[in-house]
This record gives sequence, C-alpha cells and structure tokens, in this order.
Amino acid sequence: MSFSTGGLFLNESIEVARLHDLAKPWDDTIMRALAEGTVSLPKTASQQRTLREIVNRISTLTGDELALLIETDDRTEQQALLWLAACRAYRFVAEFAVQVLRDRHLSYRLDLPLEAFDMFWDEKAEWHPELGEMSNSTRLKLRQVLFRMMREAEILSTDGTIQTAYLTPRVKSLIAQTRPADLAVFPGVSLEEAIV
Repeated sequence: MSFSTGGLFLNESIEVARLHDLAKPWDDTIMRALAEGTVSLPKTASQQRTLREIVNRISTLTGDELALLIETDDRTEQQALLWLAACRAYRFVAEFAVQVLRDRHLSYRLDLPLEAFDMFWDEKAEWHPELGEMSNSTRLKLRQVLFRMMREAEILSTDGTIQTAYLTPRVKSLIAQTRPADLAVFPGVSLEEAIV
C-alpha cells in the first residue's frame, strides 16, 4: 500500500525506464535517476521515495512492455502501460479495478463516487485486518492518489465517470501474450479479445 504518493508518474516513469539497463539491477537505475535529477523534488529522501515507487511499478512490466513504454509516442499507450504497472504492483489497485471499475462499467453504473472506494476498503478490511489498522488519514490519502491515477490514466473522467479504456492493438497484444487476465483491469476491454 505504498502508492500513497504522486499519481501515475507518466513522464518520470518514462525517464526512469530509459535509464534502466536490463543487465543491471533496478537499484542502479534509481542511483542513476537520482544523479541525473529525474525527479524534481527538493529533498533527496523524497526523490528516493518517489523513484522507488516508480521502480516498484515499472519493474512489473515485461521487457517488451518496457520497450514500448520508452519507444512509443502514443500517450494512450504509455498511460495504459503505467496503469497496468500500478495494478501489477498493487493487488489492492488491481482488485479495485476489476471488482469495482469493471463491475460498475459492465452494469452501466458509470459514476464512481468516493464512497465506492470506502465500501471496497471496508470489504477488504474484513479479510485483511492490516487495512483496518491503518489511520483514516492514510486511507483518505490512498483514495486520493488512486483516483488521481485513474484520471491520469484516463480511465476516470474529471467529473468522476468511468470511461471505456482504449487499448491499441500493440498494447493489447503484449498483455495477451504474457498475462491475458490483466486485460480485466481496463474497463470495457473484453477478455475474449485477448487473442488479437
């Protein structure tokens, strides 16, 4: 549950991905990114925390997905890949995407009130007591960041409406090749379309 900072980190994630050498550990990438000032925050500790958050997410992408993130000029492809990375990095985010976003989209309840997060949190806390032990301020911060990520990924409109995700054939094909079930984190994308 360490996604309590920032949002999707689109530009920063692309820069960190460009710095990464597949033959070296991600910690080396963090050090390079710090040295090059990839994240513009005033304190070194904040920069390190943000870079670790970015690496935690983009390190879940396959080599081909990472290459596409770097090489494409298509912002929708980059947004989709970074949303995918956040869902892979955080089970809570993936489950929210499937159990709340996807379900609401399928039933044409396209509004996403803040209360939907709160109800989902409470349901999960019944099975995961550690969620119930978190402070209310932490829960509110996580909710704020998740909604920001969804808006930045253009899965949620600025007025809180769930939008049908558009995946380019390249992105859809890459996901389908390795983990077709991951297509479920994109509202409106049919799992039957996994073979493209």
